[in-house]
Amino acid sequence: MASLQMRVISGVLRLTRKPRTATVERARRRIAAPKGSSEPPAQLRARHGVRTRQVQGFPCTTVAPRNGGTGRAAVYLHGGSYTGEIAKQHWALISSLADAGVRVEVPLYGLAPQHTYREAYPFVTEVYRELLAEADASAVTIAGDSAGGGLALGFAQTLAAEGLPQPRRLVLLSPWLDLTLSHPDLPALEPRDPWLNIDGTVEAGKVWAGGDDPTQPKLSPINGELAGLAPMDVTVGTHELCLPDALLLQERAQAAGAELRLTVCPGAVHVYPLVPAPEGRAEARRIVEEIARG
Repeated sequence: MASLQMRVISGVLRLTRKPRTATVERARRRIAAPKGSSEPPAQLRARHGVRTRQVQGFPCTTVAPRNGGTGRAAVYLHGGSYTGEIAKQHWALISSLADAGVRVEVPLYGLAPQHTYREAYPFVTEVYRELLAEADASAVTIAGDSAGGGLALGFAQTLAAEGLPQPRRLVLLSPWLDLTLSHPDLPALEPRDPWLNIDGTVEAGKVWAGGDDPTQPKLSPINGELAGLAPMDVTVGTHELCLPDALLLQERAQAAGAELRLTVCPGAVHVYPLVPAPEGRAEARRIVEEIARG
């Protein structure tokens, strides 16, 4: 059974977040709304070495441990349906990684509707290439949540074509794997998800695709090649739309001979490692330990 805190969070999300994308019209208004700040919070700057540089016209923030770290590094791609800016919950997890000695690169990719995936892929590729000039791929994790988790997996599927090595591991929190949300189990699951709606989320995906085929692997990596990828660590809750495709990813990874560890948390909401509930805190600790592990 889900903890009391998780159930309270679920109730709050149902009242405050679910209505925002309950219809396509509401989703379009939300997508078109002005974006918030992507600046790292002052507390993060005080705690770690933080610098932001421009890469291919987009900001990339490096969060480095002040003690020099362990030699481990990560690229973290934040979620937000490809339309929302990085949030304090993302920075909190990034800070925990830096506390554990991990250097974290945070590519702040351009958001829809002003930008699309066509700009994000070259940007993230260059960030990864620059990181590999300073760290071996065997010490690097590529991580992401929700939309960022989908982007992380899609990006990993392009590395061979770019002549770049796979990282040590992929860590995907509630990854958005199919931009079309076409899995047949989703309509029955939608009422259980206190946060996401199918129609509103699909609308965000259409804008991110910029008129291109949303089923192509760069947009829906569930359809991409899984053989040869780094080991995958996937986390998902039972009360979210990302569950069916996470289970399907596990099946396809097994068929392709790819290594995948799937953690399914009963009663948990979307990207539950980022929420202040016992299940979230425990999973966040495990993720940090895995990425920082020597």
